[in-house]
Amino acid sequence: MNYLLTFFKTLLRDMNVPDGAANSIAIFSCLIVLFLVARAAHWLTRRILAKVVHQFVSKTKTQWDDFLVKRKVFSALAHLSSAFLLYYTHDFSDSEFISSFLLGLSRIYFIGIFTLFAVRFANAANDIYQTTPYATNRPIKGYIQLLQILIICISIIFVISILIGKSPLFLIGGLGAIAAVLLLVFKDTILSLVASIQLSANKMLKPGDWIAMPSHNADGTVIDISLNTVKVQNWDKTITTIPTYALVSESFNNWVGMEESGGRRIKRSVNLDMRSVRFCDQALLDKLNRFYLLKDYLQQREKEIKEHNKKLNIEEGDVYNGRRQTNLGIFRHYLENYLRQHPKIHQDMTFLVRHLQPSEKGLPLEFYVFSKDQEWAKYEEIQADIMDHVLAILPEFGLRIFQSPSGNDITDLLNQAITPIQKNA
Repeated sequence: MNYLLTFFKTLLRDMNVPDGAANSIAIFSCLIVLFLVARAAHWLTRRILAKVVHQFVSKTKTQWDDFLVKRKVFSALAHLSSAFLLYYTHDFSDSEFISSFLLGLSRIYFIGIFTLFAVRFANAANDIYQTTPYATNRPIKGYIQLLQILIICISIIFVISILIGKSPLFLIGGLGAIAAVLLLVFKDTILSLVASIQLSANKMLKPGDWIAMPSHNADGTVIDISLNTVKVQNWDKTITTIPTYALVSESFNNWVGMEESGGRRIKRSVNLDMRSVRFCDQALLDKLNRFYLLKDYLQQREKEIKEHNKKLNIEEGDVYNGRRQTNLGIFRHYLENYLRQHPKIHQDMTFLVRHLQPSEKGLPLEFYVFSKDQEWAKYEEIQADIMDHVLAILPEFGLRIFQSPSGNDITDLLNQAITPIQKNA
């Protein structure tokens, strides 16, 4: 560069340019040439480096180098040629200002190269980690983003120290005075950092989990967990973004336990009209004996009742003192046997058919079981088929469903009351 500067000065003096102006023009011309050469060096280095790296990567069998190429990690190193060129030519001029400017620019350039390389390398490391089996349960994207933020913050401190000519330690010491401002500015980031650590350490959440959080209108699959947000794709294909700290400060349902258990809960009930509950007469017992799900139960039950009544010397026709079966009790056992033989109901998980507290809306009969199929559409189909069967078979037991009267029910009652009057008139 010194020879080039001398050449420009000589050329300008030969053109009768004053020494002061010639010196300034020569320095400015050298700077333009320097930046053009630096740009050309970066372009050439990137082309050569890209060719060499791609040839090397194509011959390897590992995948980690593919992620480094994808994230352009090696492309960041191509800037080193330009940075070194600026650094070693910063003192080509007698001007202290130009020398200080180029030296500071080269140092800032080195810091920028390091920052770019570190950020891209961190992204590549996260991609490599995603290929391991640990990534399913312990995502590290939040930690990677935190590391990138720290790298950028440290780089900014070094850049400012170069610009003001102070030691980085001087700036770091001064951070204590603005700690309150930093806490206010990065409040969400700090809260999210703590939340990310809790979510990961306690295995509360991972990508692929099905969660439900009504307070944020989220009900679907977790598709991304970052430092500040968690993205959930709902069943209607919309995407809900939830602050990471909200998942710790508020409650949410994680259905991963249901998915891992191999079953999905079916909890349904039907409200029975209590006026339809009665003792079974012989005609009803003979009718229900034709149900293959009840035949063995009814025969055994009738035998137990007869033996019990016989011990108490109760005559067989005594309807007031002897034990008798009810249509509701028989139906409850029928429903239990029906679910026991259902091929899509888990027999090894919680299995209940029970009565709930009676109310003004009748007597609830609830079945609490687990389906083998967890897929939403098939799960809904299974419990719908069960409900269809329950509602259709109830009249065979002399039972009625309780429901609030509709306008048609009232109209039918009025018609029934008016018809005899009209006939007599």
